[in-house]
Amino acid sequence: VNDLANALKPVLIPGETLEVDVIKEGKEPNQGVAYLTDGTMLVIEDGEKYIGKRVEVVITSLLQTSAGRLIFGRVKREAN
Repeated sequence: VNDLANALKPVLIPGETLEVDVIKEGKEPNQGVAYLTDGTMLVIEDGEKYIGKRVEVVITSLLQTSAGRLIFGRVKREAN
C-alpha cells in the first residue's frame, strides 16, 4: 500500500518551483517547513522568517526514506 501511495505522488525535480505556505520552523536553525497537498514535507532553507506567509520555493534536492519522501528547497520570492 505504501509503494502504491508513493507511486501516485507528483514527481518533482530539482530546479522546479512551487508555491507553498510556510507553517512552522524546522529542526535546524532558520529552517521553515511546509507541506504539499499529498502530505509530503518540504524543508525550506532560511524559511523561518516566512512562517505564516506564502512563498515560491525552488526545489534543491529530494530524499526518499523508508518513512516517505522529504523535499528540500530555498525561497525564490515571497508570493502575493
